[in-house]
Amino acid sequence: MTTVSRTSGTSVRAQARAAFAAGGEGLTRLVVVVLTAVPGFVLPVAAAVLSGAVAAQILQSYSPGILVSLLVAAFVGSVVAAFLVRSVAARTRGQLERWFGIRLPSTYEPRPELELDGRGHWWTGYTYHRSRTVAKYAQIVHWGLRDRTTRAELLWMLVNPLLVAALVGPVAVLFGLGVASTLGSPVPADDFGPLSGRMASVLLSVVFGAAMVVVGILVAPFAVRIYAEAARRVLDQDGRATRAQLTRRVVELTETRADAAGSQAAELRRIERDLHDGAQARLVAIGMTLGTIEHLMETDQEAARELLAEARQSSARALQELRDLVRGIHPPVLAERGLGDAVRALALDSALPTEVCVSLPDRPPAPVEAAVYFSICELLANAAKHSEADQVWVDILYRAGFLRITVTDDGVGVADPSRGTGLRGVEKRLGTFDGVLSIDSTSGGPTTITLELPCELSSPRTSTSFAKA
Repeated sequence: MTTVSRTSGTSVRAQARAAFAAGGEGLTRLVVVVLTAVPGFVLPVAAAVLSGAVAAQILQSYSPGILVSLLVAAFVGSVVAAFLVRSVAARTRGQLERWFGIRLPSTYEPRPELELDGRGHWWTGYTYHRSRTVAKYAQIVHWGLRDRTTRAELLWMLVNPLLVAALVGPVAVLFGLGVASTLGSPVPADDFGPLSGRMASVLLSVVFGAAMVVVGILVAPFAVRIYAEAARRVLDQDGRATRAQLTRRVVELTETRADAAGSQAAELRRIERDLHDGAQARLVAIGMTLGTIEHLMETDQEAARELLAEARQSSARALQELRDLVRGIHPPVLAERGLGDAVRALALDSALPTEVCVSLPDRPPAPVEAAVYFSICELLANAAKHSEADQVWVDILYRAGFLRITVTDDGVGVADPSRGTGLRGVEKRLGTFDGVLSIDSTSGGPTTITLELPCELSSPRTSTSFAKA
């Protein structure tokens, strides 16, 4: 019971630290959101107020002066906002990508060129104008209002300050009132004691203020997430980000499918070639030898015995070639005993001393096992040929839905997929299963190559082992 209590207490403390860390990060991000939203709101409003005041001062003697001043203020504020709209949207897109990995496309429709017709009028792509300057600005306004991305950015220019006020306001109120309540509680000058009513009031105020501060900190990450979701919905109304991700995914799957089909076809050709040039040729030779033996049994039994011995040796070699061929397709030790034992057997035959550490709850799917096994074969062969290493380490573990294999050698380093087909072939083999290959190989070594594949195992049984070959 004591061990369980300690473990649960440690877990609660860890969760509390993680929550406060996330809350601190959320507060920091809210401050950044406010600082980036202020220019897009304050500058247009300040320009509008200033221009309106100047216009009102100039036109104070005219009866429609107030109306003209309001129009001037609206025009100047709109112009300043138009100059800021793309920079405000770009900063928001950058924040979403840095904080949440959300990439929002900013694809604008091409703006048509101004064309001068035979009558001397400028065609904007939408309307005709006599003045080129008027046509230029009319085209900009018309194009901006028709372009979907620009319209979304204009909407975000209006929504952003309101959203910031709605999300940051409650957090700021909670935080501010909590700090004020905690630090601003008056200490009574008389009737002061641990059991006095005034002391209880002070303690209650401090506890209440601290609770408000804690709530403000914990709420901050949720406010940032709401802000990010609202920004995504406004700036990506058509779901172009989702479609772009799906398009990239389709391209990746098409490439990996083509690689898998090409690898399968090449493997079938290799098997056919090995059978034709190896075991099949030997079996044909054995058949011819047995036919010769039939004719020699009556006339020359000594020669028949020699041919029988030769046929027996040929059949043994044909059987060994078939076993090698089967091992190259799917090693029996891999099928019977799993990835860990298959890699240990591989390490025993390796040209370099190899240590293998395996931590697998159970067996991965057979196709994943085969891909990982042959990838490790390639990596060990590369280490023996090119690394000039004295030792190789292979670590196989399964964590959080990913099978992770690390192959490290103490060689000269500088492993590069572009310098040969081996590592590129490993990349293609892993790509079929959405796996990735990463290489850390500096000049002088060591070289660490990591393979990571998403997969599910068959049962929760744990098996951890270590072997050295």
